[in-house]
Amino acid sequence: MSPSPRKVQPIVYFIGFTAALAGLLFGLDIGVISGAQQFIQKEFQLQDWTVESIVSALLWGAVFGTLVSGFLSSHFGRRKTILISALVFIVGSLLCAFANSADILIVARFLLGIAVGVASFTAPLYLSEISPQTVRGSMISMYQLMITIGIVIAFASDAWLASYATIDGVTGGHWRIMLGIVALPAAVMFVGVLFLPESPRWLFMKGRKMDALGVFSHMRLEAAEIAVEVREIEESLRVKQSGFSMFFQNSNFRRAIMLGMGLQTIQQLTGINVVMYYAPHIFKIAGFANTTEQMWGTVIVGVTNVLATFIAIALVDRLGRKPIMYAGFVVMGLAMLSVGYIFKSNIEAHPDLGYPAIFALLMFIVGFAMSAGPIIWILCSEIYPNSGRDLGVTFSTSTNWFVNAIVGQTFLTLLNTLGNGNTFLMYGGLNALFIIFFLMYVPETKGVSLEKIEANLLSGLPLRKIGT
Repeated sequence: MSPSPRKVQPIVYFIGFTAALAGLLFGLDIGVISGAQQFIQKEFQLQDWTVESIVSALLWGAVFGTLVSGFLSSHFGRRKTILISALVFIVGSLLCAFANSADILIVARFLLGIAVGVASFTAPLYLSEISPQTVRGSMISMYQLMITIGIVIAFASDAWLASYATIDGVTGGHWRIMLGIVALPAAVMFVGVLFLPESPRWLFMKGRKMDALGVFSHMRLEAAEIAVEVREIEESLRVKQSGFSMFFQNSNFRRAIMLGMGLQTIQQLTGINVVMYYAPHIFKIAGFANTTEQMWGTVIVGVTNVLATFIAIALVDRLGRKPIMYAGFVVMGLAMLSVGYIFKSNIEAHPDLGYPAIFALLMFIVGFAMSAGPIIWILCSEIYPNSGRDLGVTFSTSTNWFVNAIVGQTFLTLLNTLGNGNTFLMYGGLNALFIIFFLMYVPETKGVSLEKIEANLLSGLPLRKIGT
């Protein structure tokens, strides 16, 4: 029987906030290219396909980063792996700032992507393993919140710097500052993580029980709470399989892998990063021809993203994961369909339609930020057995970045082939289909320990019931 819940100690929130700074860097690197790309395109005289390559280089790097993250986090530990990602963030950001050609910029963005991939794998994993189960959802949502804050900071800094330059003017120094400034928060994160403890679950996996108990004491957990944590971790670690051996030998683990990959595919096919990477271009389609309007409109997108994320943080451990997801899919689907319909309605001849199009776009952001943004990361940190969690998160996170890269590298091409309206109608239809997937396969994990979820999964329960 679990001990009665008590007030979470401030040290727990400090740990969560510091680890979630990885999300801030993630968001900065996502957001900064949105405002910088048009200036880069002008300076280097680039075609659309090269711009798509610059945008997506980070995403392909993230695929590679997630593939090596399982080894890094298992071998070196969660904390040291986050430190490694911070160093790569610093190097990649500075290389972007000093790039003198599109090719060098693509390489630098790929390097940054490796850091993003490593961080996106390790930070949610670390948070899920070190957080008390009563606040686990909120702690992982903090990571998503930091992503959204990073995006809005990047959008705002881009808009401010762009106000001192025009597309036809000398813009080199401005986009270089946009890309290079990410090195500063990366250095802050590196210093902060130096003071964090290692994941107690990872320490148990490595046979370092006393060190793990020290972490629990550092977090000021009571003796009864520590006893429950230790018992549940030790019970889960009796399953000696790990990684690929577990993947080939245990069909229930493979089911969880497929669920995680499906969830991450869904997150990207909602169309969120179409908006985040190409927001100024979308504002241009909506009739806002002025660069300043496009850039500050993008800031409004970022602010909306931040504020709506608080909905998930407030409700995810009260209402549960699935009710919020259903509401989010309805909002996202209707919003994308509305944008598509408006863009097909000869918006050039009816400029007033630009405002309802942007309102629908903002409603899409609200739907994503309150649901698929944080909650899919939460689910993917919860559904894997302890001994196979590294590999499970590797598969799901690399899938996220693989699909993300495809979305980033095809959007301008889709606009040029399908048309503006049909492209958004396609994403709206996909959001409606995703409700069916959640009904059939996704479990409700609110208030359930990781060890209980693992026991249900390995017992062969249907996926949608492993949270019961």
